[in-house]
Amino acid sequence: MSAAETTTTKASGGESFASLFEAAFAAQADSLKEGEIVSGTVIKVGKDTVIVDIGYKSEGVIPVSEFATPSGEIRVAVGDKVDVLVEIKENDDGLVLLSKEKADKLKVWDEISAACERDELIEGTITARVKGGLSVTIKGGVKAFLPGSQVDLRPIRNLDKLIGQTFAYKVIKFNKKRGNIVLSRRVLLEKERDELKALTLGKLEEGQVVTGVIKNITEYGAFVDLGGIDGLLHITDMSWGRVNHPSEVFNVGDEVTVKVLKYNAETERVSLGLKQTMEDPWNHAEESYPAGKKVRGKVVSITDYGAFVEMEQGVEGLIHVSEMSWKKPKHPSKILEVGQEVECVVLDVDAKAKRISLGLKQLEADPWTAFTQKYNPGDIIRGKVRSVTDYGVFIGIEDGVDGMVHKSDLSWTQRINNPADVYHKGDEVEAIILSVNHEEKKVSLGIKQLYEDPWSRIPDQYPSGTVLEVRVISIADFGVFVELERGVEGLIHLSELSHDRVDDAHNVVKEGDIVKAEILSLDPAERRIALSLKNVDQKLETVDAMKFVAEKKAEASRVTGPSGASGRGGATLGDVLKEKLGATKVTESVKE
Repeated sequence: MSAAETTTTKASGGESFASLFEAAFAAQADSLKEGEIVSGTVIKVGKDTVIVDIGYKSEGVIPVSEFATPSGEIRVAVGDKVDVLVEIKENDDGLVLLSKEKADKLKVWDEISAACERDELIEGTITARVKGGLSVTIKGGVKAFLPGSQVDLRPIRNLDKLIGQTFAYKVIKFNKKRGNIVLSRRVLLEKERDELKALTLGKLEEGQVVTGVIKNITEYGAFVDLGGIDGLLHITDMSWGRVNHPSEVFNVGDEVTVKVLKYNAETERVSLGLKQTMEDPWNHAEESYPAGKKVRGKVVSITDYGAFVEMEQGVEGLIHVSEMSWKKPKHPSKILEVGQEVECVVLDVDAKAKRISLGLKQLEADPWTAFTQKYNPGDIIRGKVRSVTDYGVFIGIEDGVDGMVHKSDLSWTQRINNPADVYHKGDEVEAIILSVNHEEKKVSLGIKQLYEDPWSRIPDQYPSGTVLEVRVISIADFGVFVELERGVEGLIHLSELSHDRVDDAHNVVKEGDIVKAEILSLDPAERRIALSLKNVDQKLETVDAMKFVAEKKAEASRVTGPSGASGRGGATLGDVLKEKLGATKVTESVKE
């Protein structure tokens, strides 16, 4: 017997309809369970709640806020069919508490679970940045976690820029009980890359011109995404011109057309070139830049030996420091600076070696021409010392023309080993032009030639044996240098200072002393004069002795008369000296 028949029989047996109705609801109440999803019909929409008939003795209540759209609009009407979750079967007011949101979420979780089992992709929108990654809203407003390592193929520094973007994801972790869903976008990108890579490698070959996107920029080049595989565009292959850094030419994301220079299928390494897609400008350099042509360009680099000037992209010329100015600058940076626009003259072109020699000074009049028209050998010039070297002195003659006085042409008599001891930069001096080398544009000057060479008269003026007063100017270990006259020097060797042994000349003379010395010898070729002090002492002793003899003779004449009766009138010098106690004593008495 069916339940309906049983109910009818009981009713016919005299039981009330109310009793039967209560029994039916009691049976339904036993079947309603908290946490299950049931279907219902909206029977009333209030200000704060929505009443739903779920076929239970009591109506169900749902907060009206659960029917709000993302924009805040309430979308619910009487008669709407809704699936709801039973939260509390009956509260103190006898109502059933229901939730539409929780029912929707449970349905979404079931759908997500089914999608995971079928290995399907899930679409979601990145809504916020969270610790370790991003928060993604998927179906039904369910929140999922996207780790930072799973966002892209390469780490992304600024994850905030992805907020609001919608992508497809693969679920890599799913836990319905904990409400935990972890997504990955990288897995999909890797799969796409591998498929694209296989397609690209299948048709890639050397010499091919391909289009790619700048993916990364380094100091030495840029990596170009060719479609699943990256190729390196080295900085030297970016342009025929000078590139200091790849960022000057490209930005990440730029599309570029390049040529495959090398391709290794085993290592999957690809070398790319951009300049190889364009004609080499050096192919027409000889026609574009003939010698003698005036050109304009920009200084792109300065070195110790010159400056590089770019006339067009890929074509540079060098202005050597010697071609910058007739004044011979110390450093190119004294005349030019990087970035400066400059006009110059083409001196020489070597297209094969990719070299162009440029000149800057050629735009000005050559001061050498003016010099040769104004001066000749033998002319006396006056100028300032420009520089002093170990081998001579450079004197400015005209603006841009210097002459050099070799140290051997500074003095007739002085041996000048270091010109800096005599001349200094800025000194104003006179000199005579000795010779002019037109090929090398060099001028030889002389200072000593302005005066008579004293050695033309010294041999006659100072013959050997001459005794004269000299001034001690310096003392060395081997002797004493003395000055005979201004600019004329001689040497008294240590052995010629005294009859006695002399180990230190300072024990005999000092600088500034005026002494008498005898000329021993002269060497005009070497311009040397040797003198002696001890020879002068011997001569003085002899003269003193002769004076003594003369005096003795005069004394004898007065005593004996002219006839010399005493027999002493014929006394010789030897006789007189015998009477002396010694030559030294005679000399000392005479000096006294």
